Amino acid sequence: MDKSIASNGIALLLIALGVFLDGALGTIVLSTGLFALSGGVTNWLAIHMLFERIPGLYGSGVIPLRFEEFKVGIRELIMEQFFDRIDLESFLGSADSGDKSSMGERVATELGKSLDAVDLDTAFDRLLDVILASSFGGMLGMLGGRDALAGLREPFIAEMKEYLASQFSPEQLQQRVEAMLTGGEGTVSVRGKLEEMIDGRLNEMTPEIVKVVIQNMIKKHLGWLVVWGAVFGGVIGFGVSIFEILMLA
Repeated sequence: MDKSIASNGIALLLIALGVFLDGALGTIVLSTGLFALSGGVTNWLAIHMLFERIPGLYGSGVIPLRFEEFKVGIRELIMEQFFDRIDLESFLGSADSGDKSSMGERVATELGKSLDAVDLDTAFDRLLDVILASSFGGMLGMLGGRDALAGLREPFIAEMKEYLASQFSPEQLQQRVEAMLTGGEGTVSVRGKLEEMIDGRLNEMTPEIVKVVIQNMIKKHLGWLVVWGAVFGGVIGFGVSIFEILMLA
């Protein structure tokens, strides 16, 4: 069972039990359940607001809203890796007298290596900056801040590498590069077309795709935030009810 549903369900059971119990015990159980539910639901809503735009709630849907910044960051990382790896001017010089097929294969291979070498740690850090700057940041700060999301780093990198590999298949890249080389275009033109090709693939990365990729892995790890929200809320509710009983005694 989902951890979030389980913790909030237990809180609801405590509320129901508290309603039927009489005296001080009923007050304690009811207060504990109410505070636990409020803590759990608040944290669940905060996680939900990272991905979904809720009318009237400022800061909701922060990941889709900041999607373009995220995509630009990925593009810069790919371009930096690729054009650092390959000297287009000397490469095109050798391509004039060489086999276009092998040259196309080489460029496709280098781009594939560039994708493998993309510093997705930096992309993940940028994602964390977005999350911590959102309305969720303050709540996350009470539960460890950036460290609370450290467990997402490896799943994020694995998911993004898999997605990028699916978008840049070697066969398609080789065909596109061979067509450019056959056209006898200059360095500037080829570089521009390579950038257009990469941009075209990245443009297929929609906010919905990124949201699903990130949402799936975050739900696995951040479900505990809902559980701990319910636990801390329950402890506070228990303490408040005990204090009230002592004050009235």
